[in-house]
Amino acid sequence: MRALTYHGAGDVRVDTVPDPTIQANDDIVLRVTATAICGSDLHLYHGKIPAIEAGDILGHEFMGIVEEVGSEVTAVRPGDRVVIPFVIACGSCFFCQHDLFAACETTNTGRGAILNKKPIPPGAALFGYSHLYGGIPGGQADFVRVPKANVGPFKVPGHLADDQVLFLSDILPTAWQAVRNAEVGPGSSLAIFGAGPVGLLSAACAQMLGVEQIFMVDECGYRLDYARAAYGVIPIDFSHDDDPADTIIRQTRGMRGVDAVIDAVGFEAKGSTAESVLTALKLEGSNGKALRQSMAAVRRGGVVSVPGVYAGFIHGFLFGDAFDKGLTFRMGQTHVQRYLPELLELIEAGRLRPEAIVTHRLALEDAMRGYELFDEQQERCRKVIMVPGEAADSVLDLHH
Repeated sequence: MRALTYHGAGDVRVDTVPDPTIQANDDIVLRVTATAICGSDLHLYHGKIPAIEAGDILGHEFMGIVEEVGSEVTAVRPGDRVVIPFVIACGSCFFCQHDLFAACETTNTGRGAILNKKPIPPGAALFGYSHLYGGIPGGQADFVRVPKANVGPFKVPGHLADDQVLFLSDILPTAWQAVRNAEVGPGSSLAIFGAGPVGLLSAACAQMLGVEQIFMVDECGYRLDYARAAYGVIPIDFSHDDDPADTIIRQTRGMRGVDAVIDAVGFEAKGSTAESVLTALKLEGSNGKALRQSMAAVRRGGVVSVPGVYAGFIHGFLFGDAFDKGLTFRMGQTHVQRYLPELLELIEAGRLRPEAIVTHRLALEDAMRGYELFDEQQERCRKVIMVPGEAADSVLDLHH
């Protein structure tokens, strides 16, 4: 089969690799009909995630048709159309029983986060996201093996197009969890740092929930323009505003700050020269500028919700400010399986239209171009969907 593989920072290629097979009785083999490039994939593309090896298959946002099932699979059968959560969860461990699927303690044989060198089991394995997270081949491929298939695959109705449901695999539940963690609703104010796919869908969810005032901070002018037109955000271009938090505070009631902030940027935020040097020397794991701005923009007693990926140490984490302001932090990988039924209902009702952020549709064979478009923000790119195999013959770029 054909699959997108990693060969070093900035070097991904579509190669011919062995077809996946059933390895455990609760596996399935999926024929991929659509897959996407996620902002988290860019961390791998930039060589920022350790324990990734040449030849590893990337991709954790995908869906398709069940081709083959293991002998113990009862939840799906060949021919079913399913979306696959990027989190691989067993469904029966302590954490899964508490709907904390991303903390599943049985699926990841890697080491996960360092966790202060304590003997705590790593969280769940993730598709296509290095050997820290299980080394499971990803879904930017013709076919993929899906472990724990009685827990993960989520059936989707035939009347909805792939574009409408594909993002149930990751970015829509990630945005939904971020907004729910922010505890906002009618009359609330919210700032979102990052106008990438998760930031945009966070704005969509917040607008749907009736959030009164939504700020969005980024340096990508065309994405900010889109968010203002589509979701009514107040855009702040930090390439022209060195202190977005101050600008946000001055536009909130009583200059108190927003009720909550979503940091959808994560550890590759652009910060000071000193921070760039520290991260380059691996003396610091993450650039903390977006997180510091988030803490500054939120009101006392507010919530900082962090769906953006962070790793290792952060320079200048102002814990004293967080204590003084009485902030609540909510963060972590997404418990995807928990949210899928309600999100599918919202899509079917037309209240959420995640497909609206798609700008480019490519054949899997053009994946290298897709990464360049998304990474370098060429052609006003917001989100890239790729179609593998024979279905790609009819694929066209959308370019809108």
